[in-house]
Amino acid sequence: MAKDDRQDNGCGISPGAGDAGDYRVFDRRAVRRNRERAAAGFDDHAFLIREIADRMAERLMEINRPFARALDLGSHDGAMIGHLRRRGSELVVATDLAPAFAATLAAPRLVADEELLPFADDSFDLVTSVLSLHWANDLPGTLLQVRRALRPDGLFLGAIFGAETLRELRQAFLEAESLIEGGVSPRVSPFTDIRLAGALMQRAGFALPVVDSDTITVTYPDALSLMRDLKGMGEANAHLERRQGFTRRRTLMTVAEAYHARHGLPDGRIPATFQILYLTGWKPHESQQKPLRPGSGKVSLTQVLGNRAG
Repeated sequence: MAKDDRQDNGCGISPGAGDAGDYRVFDRRAVRRNRERAAAGFDDHAFLIREIADRMAERLMEINRPFARALDLGSHDGAMIGHLRRRGSELVVATDLAPAFAATLAAPRLVADEELLPFADDSFDLVTSVLSLHWANDLPGTLLQVRRALRPDGLFLGAIFGAETLRELRQAFLEAESLIEGGVSPRVSPFTDIRLAGALMQRAGFALPVVDSDTITVTYPDALSLMRDLKGMGEANAHLERRQGFTRRRTLMTVAEAYHARHGLPDGRIPATFQILYLTGWKPHESQQKPLRPGSGKVSLTQVLGNRAG
């Protein structure tokens, strides 16, 4: 294959649910490398991180209690740090997997892997994470570490990609690779769906877990522009089974054609779907509201419905 017939794919966000044990989906060294390369030009691609940080800040404003000590995991360029300070946190600690991102953070900071958190139990009143935890191989284990790092009655608020994210790009790659390559490779891995996310929160031991979602549709001139933007976000493919090397130019052109043919808009642009799951949970504490035991209700259904119950 001639060198000019290949092009850096830079496209495949590959988040999955993760699971415990030795089962691994992602190459964490590649995740770190992708984020490291994205740091210098991140300002041109940070719109999604900043939008989700703004939405998470709005959710925090609805909670009428202080969070003196806060931790932001996978901070990227620090979009969440200012929100936490304005919310009243006296200490905000920030981490990122990539040293180049961590070096820019205007807070006590360290380079840290979300899969191996270096914090003592009961250290923080609040832990936030904006679009970083989807790269964890063992998401249940990571959430368990987050819960342990919280003080009793501390809050976790995180955002991860949901199952509908980049469904258009996934479909276009499947079609193009089947036609040009004679087989498919992981490009956009399965994302966590809302039911599984809720189960993972319960499995990690959070009290009062809630998972809800937003869908954000972003338009691009073409599929190649979308792929460049994903690379600029630090979200290039890091699947362990990814196709090594560069992607054929012909394959990329076929992806772009298939994407536009199936999803093109009347103005010639293409849509990209990002489903965001918001995970909210509290570290258990005796003061928290608890559900009634089955059969322990004080009012019978007959009393409520009157004669209609018959």
